[in-house]
Amino acid sequence: MLVGSLNTEQTIEYLRTLPSIRERCGRVHDLAKQGKLQYFDYHPEKEEHVTDYCIRIIRRDYGDDFSTIPPHGRWRHLDAGISRVTPLINHWDVLKPPPDRKEKTKRLIDLFLVSVLLDAGAGNSWTYRDEPSGQSFSRSEGLGVASFNMFREGFFSGDIHQPHRVDAKGLEQITAEKTAQVMQVSSNNPMVGLEGRASLLVNLSHALKSNPTFFGAEGRPGNMIDFLESESIADGSSRRVPLAALWHVLVSGLAPIWPTDRTTLGGVPLGDVWPCEALKIHAAKAEVEGDELVPFHKLTGWTTYSLVEPIEKILGWKFDGLEDMTGLPEYRNGGLLLDLGVISLKPLAIPASYYPSASSPIPRLPASHPAIVEWRAMTVIELDRIAEQIRIKLNLSKEQLSLAQVLESATWKGGREIAKEKRPESGGPPIEIVSDGTVF
Repeated sequence: MLVGSLNTEQTIEYLRTLPSIRERCGRVHDLAKQGKLQYFDYHPEKEEHVTDYCIRIIRRDYGDDFSTIPPHGRWRHLDAGISRVTPLINHWDVLKPPPDRKEKTKRLIDLFLVSVLLDAGAGNSWTYRDEPSGQSFSRSEGLGVASFNMFREGFFSGDIHQPHRVDAKGLEQITAEKTAQVMQVSSNNPMVGLEGRASLLVNLSHALKSNPTFFGAEGRPGNMIDFLESESIADGSSRRVPLAALWHVLVSGLAPIWPTDRTTLGGVPLGDVWPCEALKIHAAKAEVEGDELVPFHKLTGWTTYSLVEPIEKILGWKFDGLEDMTGLPEYRNGGLLLDLGVISLKPLAIPASYYPSASSPIPRLPASHPAIVEWRAMTVIELDRIAEQIRIKLNLSKEQLSLAQVLESATWKGGREIAKEKRPESGGPPIEIVSDGTVF
């Protein structure tokens, strides 16, 4: 069925699918090739420079042993500085009785899901001191380590006898004040979006309770394993799970957590889906409702990448359909493209009112701003293009170097490193996205 022939209800369902992300972002990219974006110019000749920059980082960190590159996921952030996840699993193994593989996987899903939900930008000032390692962390690593310690101490559990879990009862007791305390937030250590972060966890409790098919009667994220098992096919001693089943759990089951003032279609909130003015301007005359909307579902994608890894590692299950996963449209991947010149802001495209001061080169824009929508859409497609060019230069197949591995070893890391080179004081992105703790 052609997308243009869908009614409103079908369009809503389509915009929640993985393939819709590439399709709609691809439309924006096509406009860029024609010079028809409102805010950005596209310079495809600079892609080779980005490719070479990424290859240097990959070879610096992994040599030519590309098979050792882990997939992009929350596991790495939880292990910032020292290994934490594996020692936690080893701790469970010596309990009497020890949890079985399914229960261990459920606990990791509990941990990884809340950790991802706490991963919204914390700003340039906040840091977290991890007492066990004696190290301090900021940004994603800081949020990851903080969430790990919160989980280990039972912050998300409603059962004092089972601290290493997340459930609706525990989440509904969370407040901004409690979150600030365990995340070491103070007037001297401010965190952007603290209230939004706490409300997201409370909203998660409601979502878990209202979807027992996915999360069981107790409202536990890890119980999605039971649903996924029911959707899977036995394959010898393992199981094959359609990635679409996991995506459905996360997109539909977690829909209630998102703020209600986001984009809606037919009165239905869509989450991380935004109108693109350039698509609206250049649309065909017979415009279909919702045709200008671009889905990103960045947090859902980040969660999916993060959950696939422990499910495959601990249970040994395999996912079918991973090729539908896209790169993540966030400020590190997108910042790499801006800082290395693949895209550039059109002169005077952003009004002066969006710059903190007359001398600041960094605009601050809300996530809904059409420039941010263009930037994120371009990021999704360019990550595909950069990944393919890396493979061509290294003579590798997609099986030998997946998009998830490129995100982990090259583009996300590269975006952070070039930001530090160009803006050593803050290490921040070339465009600041105003965060309320729910925008990623």
